[in-house]
Amino acid sequence: MTARRRITRVLSGSPGSVGSVESVGDELTVEAPLNLIVSGESIATLMRTPGHDIELAAGWLTVESGVRSASDLLGLRQCRTEDDLELRAGDGISGRGVDQVHLALAAGVQPPRPRAWVTGAACGVCSADVLDLSPLRHSAAHTPGWTVPAEVVQGLPDQVREQQRTFQRTGSLHAAALATATGELLVVREDVGRHNAVDKVTGWALLADRLPATDLLLVVSGRVSFEIIQKAVAAGVAAVVAVSAPSDLAVDLARDHDLVLAGMVRPGRMNVYAGAELVTGLGRVG
Repeated sequence: MTARRRITRVLSGSPGSVGSVESVGDELTVEAPLNLIVSGESIATLMRTPGHDIELAAGWLTVESGVRSASDLLGLRQCRTEDDLELRAGDGISGRGVDQVHLALAAGVQPPRPRAWVTGAACGVCSADVLDLSPLRHSAAHTPGWTVPAEVVQGLPDQVREQQRTFQRTGSLHAAALATATGELLVVREDVGRHNAVDKVTGWALLADRLPATDLLLVVSGRVSFEIIQKAVAAGVAAVVAVSAPSDLAVDLARDHDLVLAGMVRPGRMNVYAGAELVTGLGRVG
């Protein structure tokens, strides 16, 4: 989803000087709140790009509640309230209404702890009162003998970028995807928040009965932090492929859970931070 705004565009001039200036319409990514209501209680408000909101809610709950299948979610529906949400007092951001996803959890599924405040698009574990360093894994990341060719890993980010239609129009969206070890893309989702994009593809897999995502690769357009690996472990994927670098905690967590973790991935090059033995075609390591 996009919106148009008038902007002042400055074109390049000679070195040390400003070029011509023009007023033009520009296409921007929409960022809006989504309120998650579980069994009648407001659990969290996520700042996201509207679209695939049911998947976002389902994917978010795979980490927050340990949801593992579509049957864990009951009465899933989306609606809109006309109540205003003021993000910052006095800034005039109000009156848009708030989208809501309502659901209930099946018996035996632990409800998530309510988040204390709005979770921004750049946040993963922000506002959570407990940082879980032991995310639940209910299956092996990959089947015995599973490997992935290096050339497949190196080609995945460009494949995903080709399907980022809104990014091509706005330049301001992250993407996540699930792919097979042969390089087939199963799903691609975009969002202003990289964590949201991961939740959307996880939610797609959950609702399509594809969890755990054993032997699949999670492709992300940004850096890899702890919470991205936490979400990957919860989804049960075999590998994480990213265009940027991971943090040290992300690397440690990937190694603890037998994940392939490849970062700084470009055609013909990449850094493999974990699981290099599962990547074929690397040649001799010097």
